[in-house]
Amino acid sequence: MGMNKNTVLAWATFIMIFVGFGLIALGAFKYEDVAGYGFGAVGIGFFAIAWVFNALKGRV
Repeated sequence: MGMNKNTVLAWATFIMIFVGFGLIALGAFKYEDVAGYGFGAVGIGFFAIAWVFNALKGRV
């Protein structure tokens, strides 16, 4: 049982959503200064890239 392209994109989407939530949580709960805004922005960027990966499933 091998992983095809759609399975790889699905796993990449899941991992990026998980990391995005982690970065947003770090920005919200651990860092109170300007670094928190940076972590939140990068977390939202991870969501955007995960959205693109999800949109590519079935087209690549």
